[in-house]
Amino acid sequence: MNITPIERQKCATMAQRIDERFRLHPKIKEAFASVPRELFVPPGLTFHAYKLDALPIASQQWISSPMTVAKMTQYLEPVGADSVLEIGCGSGYQAAILSRIVRRVFSVERIERLVRETKARFARLGIHNVHIRYADGMLGWKEFAPYERILFSAAVAEVPRNIFDQLTEDGILVAPIIKGSRQIITRFDKKGNAQELEECYFIDSKSGVE
Repeated sequence: MNITPIERQKCATMAQRIDERFRLHPKIKEAFASVPRELFVPPGLTFHAYKLDALPIASQQWISSPMTVAKMTQYLEPVGADSVLEIGCGSGYQAAILSRIVRRVFSVERIERLVRETKARFARLGIHNVHIRYADGMLGWKEFAPYERILFSAAVAEVPRNIFDQLTEDGILVAPIIKGSRQIITRFDKKGNAQELEECYFIDSKSGVE
């Protein structure tokens, strides 16, 4: 990945701050230390890029806080996995983090402008193992299924059955599930058995991603 020494230092500092609050697998911590978050936020907000805050991006969407991205990544248990499907690419930051951990990342995004911007961003960074598709994420990406891991980067009321169909038999799916006024990071197995982990906040899948 193409990253300057200054960017690397900022990333490493942020990764350490996350790890002090929420213990990360060493490979996940290294991923956060190697992806310059400032390249995923609008130019006017780069000063805030390494704070642990969600920030607005194009098309009235948001890039999740680094802490939320870290928790979602950790709960996904991606270390050792070969392929991940992400529902909702948004700015591309979550996919970039995953690209440092797994061999192949497939990300589906419903907003065309975000797809174009993210592809250009990945080209600049030299990220070649993330494949982005402009489509309805609720359909998944059947052509490359099954996936060992599936991650929702947008809150949903429930996970469609056809998405579970694209998960390997021993795979893991993580999604922020809407329950009334709350959103709960939830981990599922292939059969849809759920484990609620902790409360979070995401833009829901009907109004936006991240």
